[in-house]
Amino acid sequence: MPWILALLLVAAALVLLWLSRRQQHSAGLPAGRVLYSDPRVIGAPERPLYDPETHLTGKPDYLVEEHGVVIPVEVKSGWAPPEPHPGHIYQLLAYCLLVEKTHGNRPPYGILRYRNRSFSIDYTPAAERELRALLEEMHASARHKELDRSHEDRSRCAHCGYRSICDQKL
Repeated sequence: MPWILALLLVAAALVLLWLSRRQQHSAGLPAGRVLYSDPRVIGAPERPLYDPETHLTGKPDYLVEEHGVVIPVEVKSGWAPPEPHPGHIYQLLAYCLLVEKTHGNRPPYGILRYRNRSFSIDYTPAAERELRALLEEMHASARHKELDRSHEDRSRCAHCGYRSICDQKL
């Protein structure tokens, strides 16, 4: 009789493992252990990743450990465009840089997960150079002049974190 109970427990464990992997796959996450998830997605608050050299700070939606390497995953709520938006790519590349600086391992890629599709974005030396050039351009702009609003979208303004102090709000 104890062997029947043991068999049922093993079967239940296998079903739970299968369900867990299925859910991870449907979320667009690679196989591997989820090290972190943004509290807006699941769990308790975590500290953001920070790199003092670039002054970057950020929190990807997930960090997944795959074969000893930490992979950032950024989840977007909308439907996937034919190709990822450049801003989304740069955001993910920034997370790759932050993971490298804070975890000591360079991720070979990051994942952009849209509602219906995932994109794997390679974190190559060329991509890192482009990211660093963009960061330098942003830092130079912030040092040398006032930045004007870059759009005419009232909805975007209404949800902006700087709305309360902005003199250009719509």
